[in-house]
Amino acid sequence: MTGATTRVRPAAVAGRFYPGDARTLATTVDDALAHAAPWSGPAPKALVVPHAGYVYSGPIAATGYRTLAAARDTVRRVVLIGPAHYVGVDGLAVSSADAFVTPLGVVPVDAELRDRALALPGVTIDDHAHAPEHSLEVHLPFLQRTLTDFSVLPLVVGRADPGTVAAVLDAVWGGPDTLVVVSSDLSHYLDQRAASARDRATAAAIVDGRGDDITSEEACGAAPVRGLLLAARAHGLHAELLDLRTSADTAGDPTRVVGYGTFVFVRSAGP
Repeated sequence: MTGATTRVRPAAVAGRFYPGDARTLATTVDDALAHAAPWSGPAPKALVVPHAGYVYSGPIAATGYRTLAAARDTVRRVVLIGPAHYVGVDGLAVSSADAFVTPLGVVPVDAELRDRALALPGVTIDDHAHAPEHSLEVHLPFLQRTLTDFSVLPLVVGRADPGTVAAVLDAVWGGPDTLVVVSSDLSHYLDQRAASARDRATAAAIVDGRGDDITSEEACGAAPVRGLLLAARAHGLHAELLDLRTSADTAGDPTRVVGYGTFVFVRSAGP
């Protein structure tokens, strides 16, 4: 992944959303993982995790990534999907890059999964949407410190219905070697009390699989979250809430907060 013809998407938010120095970044991520609650359940098939700056949402994201400890050597592919914040996107956008880079090194893009996604309606290549986007990038250091060796399919979601998102996820679903990570924060800029109430209702909707009750007011990644809920139901998975906090609980002002939740998706018990 270092050849002259390799197309690389460089880190866009290193030094802002997370440390730009490799040693400091590794220590920051490892410390967050060490302080996260342990997970005794089965290895997850999918996660929903937040994507703000590490000082705000890092501890909540770490709760999700802590669940991957037993799958460290099993997961080889990560479908990483989150909302577009900066560039308007119709449908879903993949990157043409061969790799994404963080201070911790190079993460190869999975060309086979990208081709599967591009074969579906509503999926295009859009490097402009990926270039500044933080919703995917902030998860890469956590994955780099959690998994042994993996490739990634980066998907930015704009104006897309849940069925379109679910169809793409189904096409790249894979087996135990493939993990789906949906990137989403919850409520935005309410006070602590109002945000906590709204986020509890959103968490209940996710756990119950009620995608119709989740809009962009409840989660900035509503489209990928709702798509995952459809795909999870089709594949016999259910969601469990692992962590639910706000920026006021970590490092922010309680009068104007952002909500964060972490959810794990595992196989539902049989009848």
